[in-house]
Amino acid sequence: MIRLIIHGCNGKMGKVVAKLAKENPEFEVVAGVDKNTSPLDFPVYSDLKEVKEEADVVIDFSYHEAIPNLVKEAAKRKIPVVIATTGLSEEELKAVEEASKEIPIFRSANMSLGINVLISLVKEAAKVLEGFDIEIVEKHHNMKKDAPSGTALMIADAINQVLPEKREYVYGRYTKTEQRKPNEIGIHAVRGGTIVGEHDVIFAGPNEVITISHSAQSREVFGYGALKAAKFLIGQKPGLYTMEDLVKKG
Repeated sequence: MIRLIIHGCNGKMGKVVAKLAKENPEFEVVAGVDKNTSPLDFPVYSDLKEVKEEADVVIDFSYHEAIPNLVKEAAKRKIPVVIATTGLSEEELKAVEEASKEIPIFRSANMSLGINVLISLVKEAAKVLEGFDIEIVEKHHNMKKDAPSGTALMIADAINQVLPEKREYVYGRYTKTEQRKPNEIGIHAVRGGTIVGEHDVIFAGPNEVITISHSAQSREVFGYGALKAAKFLIGQKPGLYTMEDLVKKG
């Protein structure tokens, strides 16, 4: 049985992970960490350093500012970490990279296996559709704070990896009066209602348009992915891991 600490346990995704873990005999949630220390089916602490229970993995769905302290304390305790939080700054990413020298860390802007299949498809499309304009439209619920989404940026970065010349990111087109340049990837954010997460990648060429899309119907898809990532980390050497590593392993 894999013993879990959920970092951000009283948030929406933290509660989803706790529910899914409870239903899966391979996992046991031994503790949670959250600013809101309201009790759940397990002890909840305000900081990882306060946790008394032994654990095999930390799953994080919290807020980007909490990440440096999380990975620093996890490295001290030699506990692997799954980071699903998005919107990390360069400084916060450096903290993750530094901690990964001591422990295995799995980080992805999107824990959905389907999104990672989409990324594989758009990379292949970008190689073939030379000269096509590329636009990314992402849609999320009205509570999401970061824009564009980490997933949209992950998709754009993946496309740029396979293009012969990197393209510049353009975020929206308000106030822009010049014609669209061919070296752009347009990235657009929509926020409204309870949209879980939708991403459309548009390849627009002469007289034809190809759209590759992914729509998450429930937050559980991200929870399932996080649990898969936690299982994947068991026995791994220190380092940074991504969903691509998990998909390759099968």
